[in-house]
Amino acid sequence: MLAATATLAFSATFSATAAGPGYTTLSTPVAATAPGKKVEVIEFFMYTCPHCYSLDPLLEEWVKKQGDRIVFKRLHFAQGPTDPLAHAYVTLEAMGQTELVHSKILRAIHGERQRIYRSDEQMKEFLVKNGVDKARYEQLFNSFSVQTKMKSLASTISKYQVSSAPTLVVDGRYMTSPSIAGGTGMSETQAGRQTMAVLDQLVAKAAAEKK
Repeated sequence: MLAATATLAFSATFSATAAGPGYTTLSTPVAATAPGKKVEVIEFFMYTCPHCYSLDPLLEEWVKKQGDRIVFKRLHFAQGPTDPLAHAYVTLEAMGQTELVHSKILRAIHGERQRIYRSDEQMKEFLVKNGVDKARYEQLFNSFSVQTKMKSLASTISKYQVSSAPTLVVDGRYMTSPSIAGGTGMSETQAGRQTMAVLDQLVAKAAAEKK
């Protein structure tokens, strides 16, 4: 189930321990930043990962159903400090426009076989065609905040003990993915749906522990 490109992105050591069916517990929890009783859910993904593309519609539907019970975030694995796709995502995040084009990027790469990931310029051209403001994008692309986040991606992902994509971490403590939640012989879609079921359980568990 795991994307080879994702597992090669970082050499983070996987040090989670088995905790129950369909998920593991991080050996060193990371403090969640969700306000109040909301539960933080982070997807670690790559735009070039076909399994992230397969999971995306299921995850999008799941996030909508959760509503204000969760705070949902994404972190893109970067294949080096100048990865065009990771750089584009961090810039879009700074603009508050990730949801405008997130699924469109995945569909372009996997559904339409567009090689928009070859350079920053190709990526920018695609984004502008899909409604992203060019001037604002260019302004933020090389900003201090975006550059700082790009430089910190590897250490952040290592802190969460994530070594492959797609992986989801709930409340900085619980980790699941289609490869962890899925059973032997399951199709990718079945494993994805099982992952959503596990996420339901983990969000409920984390919310109960906050009370």
